Amino acid sequence: MAHWLVKTEPGAWSWADQVRDGTTFWSGVRNYQASNNLKAMKKGDRCFFYHSVSEKQIVGVVEVVKEYYPDHTDESGRFGMVDLKAVKPLKTPVTLDQVKEDPALNHLALVKQSRLSVMPVDDAAWARICELGGIKA
Repeated sequence: MAHWLVKTEPGAWSWADQVRDGTTFWSGVRNYQASNNLKAMKKGDRCFFYHSVSEKQIVGVVEVVKEYYPDHTDESGRFGMVDLKAVKPLKTPVTLDQVKEDPALNHLALVKQSRLSVMPVDDAAWARICELGGIKA
């Protein structure tokens, strides 16, 4: 199983929205690197759910339940999406500042490529973020 981080602006789609709906499509990704990360996702992979913009914190975990398929919101037909379902919230949100300050995490794309909306998370970083967030990896 691979691990990922997906970003969303909480004003557009929040953790509360994800929990309310349970499963939803993750559409609107228009960056080729982020799109390639979506293509690499497999059913059962887990993703951190990150609130960007004003909050800048990891707040929950979602699971890939449907692999890459065409994004109906993309008029060009070049991009796709996956379906994600809510798994659990972090007991304690993990902030971007915590990630930047932690030597075990400051290598992540969340720090190095801050505008990337879908990114891989290595196993050690996944375990560390889960620990900081008060959940089991």
